[in-house]
Amino acid sequence: MWIGIDDTDSPAGMCTTYLGAVLVRRLAREGLRVVGTRLVRLNPNVIYKTRGNAAIAIEADGDPETGFALTTACVEELAEFDDKRTNPGVVVASARPPPDFYYAALRDYCTVDEAVAVLEAAGALYRGYKNRRGLIGATAAVASDFPDLTYELLAYRKRSAWGTPRRVDAASLFRAEEETYPHTWDTVDRENGVVVGVPHTPDPVLFGIRGESPAWVKEARSYVLSEETACEQVYVTNQGTDAHLIPGSAATLREGRSYLVRGTVAEAASTGPGGHVSFLLDDCGAVVRCMAYEPTKGFRRVVRALVPGDVVAAAGSYKGGSLNLEKLGVARLADAVLVRPPVCPACKKRMTSAGTDKGYKCRVCGERSREPETARIERHLEPGWYEVPPTARRHLARPLARGVAAWEEEVLHSDQECRPSSGMSNK
Repeated sequence: MWIGIDDTDSPAGMCTTYLGAVLVRRLAREGLRVVGTRLVRLNPNVIYKTRGNAAIAIEADGDPETGFALTTACVEELAEFDDKRTNPGVVVASARPPPDFYYAALRDYCTVDEAVAVLEAAGALYRGYKNRRGLIGATAAVASDFPDLTYELLAYRKRSAWGTPRRVDAASLFRAEEETYPHTWDTVDRENGVVVGVPHTPDPVLFGIRGESPAWVKEARSYVLSEETACEQVYVTNQGTDAHLIPGSAATLREGRSYLVRGTVAEAASTGPGGHVSFLLDDCGAVVRCMAYEPTKGFRRVVRALVPGDVVAAAGSYKGGSLNLEKLGVARLADAVLVRPPVCPACKKRMTSAGTDKGYKCRVCGERSREPETARIERHLEPGWYEVPPTARRHLARPLARGVAAWEEEVLHSDQECRPSSGMSNK
C-alpha cells in the first residue's frame, strides 16, 4: 500500500516529515513492513503552503485498513489542528493512482474535488480534515513519479527541546560539506559563510542533509556534532531535480508556474530599491522582466554583467509579472561596445554632442565630427550556467553540483526559429 500525508504543520510548529518518521516506526511495531519513504515537494508558488510545500508518501506491506487506522491516529495526535491554515489529508491506496495528478500538483494547481475524483477512481481509503486541502498533497504524494531523484537525511529533536535554540556545531556542518561535496550539497553556503541545513522555525527538525544517495547523506551526517536526536529518517525525494520547471515561452507564461525560458537580453540590468536587480528578456517579440532579488547575493553580479544581445535561458517562477530567477544559462555573448564622443584632432579635448543627429562639436575650437569613438569592451562573463547561492535556493531547484539536465541544455542551445507570438508583453 501507499500512504500519503499532507498539511499537518503550521508556522507555529510540527513538520509533516517528522510525522512520517513517527508513523514509519509505528507501522513497523504493528508488523507492517515499510518498503520506502518519499518526501514529495509540490508547486512552490501555492499560497497555502506553510513552508516548502512538502507531502510525504510511505510504501508498506500489510493490511490497508490497519495502515489507515494507524495513519489517521498519528495525524490526529500530532497535527497542528488549532491553526486555521492547517487542513490535513490522509490517503491509503492499494494501487498507485496515475502520475498525472502528481505532475499537476507539482507544476500547476489542483482542487480538493479533483483529488477526491482520483482517489475514488483508485478505490483508495482517504480522510480530509477541516477544509480537506491536505488531500491534494497526500494524493499527489502517492501518485508521485521520480524519473530523477535525490535523498535527504532529516534529524529530529526530542520533544523537550522543541521551541528552544538548536544546538548544532556550525564548524562540523562545514566539515561535513567539505568532506562530501559534490555528493551532498546545501548543508552550508560556503561563499557567504552561512549554515543552510539547520532551520530557524519552531518545528521538530534539527538539521537536514541532502545528497545523491543514502550512503553519502549518512557519511555527511557522521561529521555533524549536535544535541541528541529523537530519531532520524532518510527520504527519497524530488528535491534538487528541477521537476517543477516547464519549458516555456515569454508569450504564454501563467501566474504561479515555474519555467525555463530562452531569449535575448533586450535591456541591460538595472538595480532597484533594496538591491533587487532586473533585466528584460525578449523571446521572439514577447518580453518578460527577469528578477534577481537581494537574497540571491553574488548571483546578481552575473545578472549585472549581461548586455543587450546576450542569448540566455532563465529559470524561475513567474509571479507578479516577473520571472524570479533561480538559475541562468548563458548560451552566447554579444559584443559589448563603448560609444562616446571623439577626441578633437586639433585641441586633443573630447568633443560634446552638437544636438540630435548633428554629430559632435569641440567646445574649444569649434571642430566638428559626425562619427563617435567606439571601443570593444572586454566581457568578464563566460557562457555556461549560473545559480543562486544555497541560502536562496528553492527545494526543487537543481544545484549545479548535480550538473545540468539534458533537456535544459537543449533549451539553452536551441537554434530553432521563433515561435509565432501573440505580440502581448509580460513585461
